[in-house]
Amino acid sequence: MRVTRLLLGGAAVLALAGCGAGGQTKAVPPAATGSLESLAAEVKCRPDMQTDADEIRQAICTNTDGKFILATFATDRGQREWINDAKDYGGYYLVGRKWVAVGDDGVVKALRGTLGGDVELGTNHAAHSAHGG
Repeated sequence: MRVTRLLLGGAAVLALAGCGAGGQTKAVPPAATGSLESLAAEVKCRPDMQTDADEIRQAICTNTDGKFILATFATDRGQREWINDAKDYGGYYLVGRKWVAVGDDGVVKALRGTLGGDVELGTNHAAHSAHGG
């Protein structure tokens, strides 16, 4: 366990120093935290609020990378339930601590370079539509 912590700590130091596979790949930053407005400011968009409730705040954002949905959640459980339901619609999900950004592949990759987080994929329905669906 201690060795794992040391290895992870060393990897974090290398990532922060910009040392990767030959310096050719950009390290993903640690996942951002904060309010919807602060996350939107990080990626240079003005959020168009769609939902402003205690449990979820959701906005449509557009920046130079494209259009995406940005949502923040009051609880981890609420976030996971929302993601699990939303994934049925397909798409690309950039997931951080109590926030999600949803957009096409290129937008999510670009946002990840600023916000960090993990990419999750929604259900691919292409096979269904190829059969007359």
